[in-house]
Amino acid sequence: MADGGEFGGVQLCRRQAMFGAALALSPLLSIRARADDPPDETEKRPQPGDHFVFLTEPKKDQPARAEDLELGGTQLQAYPADPKGLVRDGSPLNLVLLARVGNDGLDEETRKRSADGVVAYSAICTHQACPVNQWSTEKLAMVCSCHGSTYDPKNGAKVIFGPAPLPLAALPLKSENGVLTVAGLFVGRVGGQTD
Repeated sequence: MADGGEFGGVQLCRRQAMFGAALALSPLLSIRARADDPPDETEKRPQPGDHFVFLTEPKKDQPARAEDLELGGTQLQAYPADPKGLVRDGSPLNLVLLARVGNDGLDEETRKRSADGVVAYSAICTHQACPVNQWSTEKLAMVCSCHGSTYDPKNGAKVIFGPAPLPLAALPLKSENGVLTVAGLFVGRVGGQTD
């Protein structure tokens, strides 16, 4: 299957699938020496005022703007970066999905957390902490690559299919001069049942 192909209404990308496998294994590779050690800045969850940088080409490491996202198209993966540019990529739990869904059809809470028609959610499935890195063109929804849990980005990333027990954690956004920034802390639990 070629990159960017479609399978059963789910848009796939080999690079995303390979990244997903690495992301799923990364908690096993990043055990800290002591559980009570404070997290460094790259491990801290997204903080208000952080902006986002894209994870992949062609916009890799560039600040995320609503115009960079296709309206109604697949979500893009990003990490938060503090105002000085330090990327918070020290934990896979900081990976965020940005999707430009527009303003039509959003539930009230999702609308309050969106900016310029863009919503942000944790990229970690609430089932077993696999990556949510696929897109269903049929359902206009985000899909976990492990067990197919499917989340509705216009309705607080609620589960519309699959074994996930909870919606994805939402991240409130605002737009500052067109750059998407964090407006508040995650709403909901980040990660899966087993992490």
